[in-house]
Amino acid sequence: MATAIRHDWQHDELQALFELPFPELLFRAAAVHREHFDPAQVQVSTLLSVKTGGCPEDCAYCPQAQRYDTGVSAQKLMDTEAVVARARAARDAGASRFCMGAAWRSPKDRDIPKVAAMIREVKALGLETCATLGMLSGEQAQALREAGLDYYNHNLDTSPDYYDSIIHTRQYQDRLDTLGHVRDAGLKTCCGGIVGMGETRAHRVGLLLALATLPAHPDSVPINKLVQVAGTPLHGSAELDPFEFVRMIAVARIVMPRSMVRLSAGREAMSDELQALCFLAGANSIFYGEKLLTTGNPDTARDQALFARLGLVPMAVAVDAADHDHPGTVHAQITEAGGAPGDGCGGGCAHAA
Repeated sequence: MATAIRHDWQHDELQALFELPFPELLFRAAAVHREHFDPAQVQVSTLLSVKTGGCPEDCAYCPQAQRYDTGVSAQKLMDTEAVVARARAARDAGASRFCMGAAWRSPKDRDIPKVAAMIREVKALGLETCATLGMLSGEQAQALREAGLDYYNHNLDTSPDYYDSIIHTRQYQDRLDTLGHVRDAGLKTCCGGIVGMGETRAHRVGLLLALATLPAHPDSVPINKLVQVAGTPLHGSAELDPFEFVRMIAVARIVMPRSMVRLSAGREAMSDELQALCFLAGANSIFYGEKLLTTGNPDTARDQALFARLGLVPMAVAVDAADHDHPGTVHAQITEAGGAPGDGCGGGCAHAA
């Protein structure tokens, strides 16, 4: 019997999944994964910070917050030509989705046409497009959709009852409102969170519960492991047990069966063996490239070698033959392709998905 798509999960149900013996949990997650995806295919994205630093928020994990001394300086929005050059290089290296992040609390209306130009040009390369720009109004979301944006990333970061321990400059409802604007505009949602910020397992359950009970499951669910940056309040936090991270991936796969579950920030410090367990548990998306906005990421050669060792292949975006006169029309059909293969906050921080 196919796994039911549910939006009525309860906290005790997710807690029970987390507490399953590790082999049983992975078995269940892998079975759900196979119902909806080819387990040998992994979607590959590249993330570029198109506007770095100077963010007025106080997210305790983020090196781009201007109030923290992290060595990240504020920069202006990149030129469209420079962004397109980076997108072309990402495509040629095997990426199928290109994500653009800006360290804004929310974009100003005057910023939207500039970002829209980037989206149109990147999409014309045959890539899926994603943006993470902070909070959006309904009108801004619609303008991005009209420019051809496919996905919008805006993460919940953590559970509702732990959120005030991490962020004070915006409310949880602000994030939910932006997700509503994105869905109403017809955009696909990319929404997940960060673990390893001192939260308990109950808080991790709460994050997945918040995601799994949204009106629509996010199309992509980035699971970020905290990258500790000197100068941020969370620097020096206790490291999360790697097996607990795998449990997070597995439960996300079970409760959101059709979502892409992405290994995002923190992958640079993960062993190949840990990443293999995550793929077994249902992860089927990664960020590809040497950098995630302001923090490191495994280089492409390492990812190519890992894919070869595990027998994994990257997913590719298919462009319908009928759209040859409009090469920017990209469809969500997934095909197998050769070649080589975040996201946490709602803006363009080190953990953007």
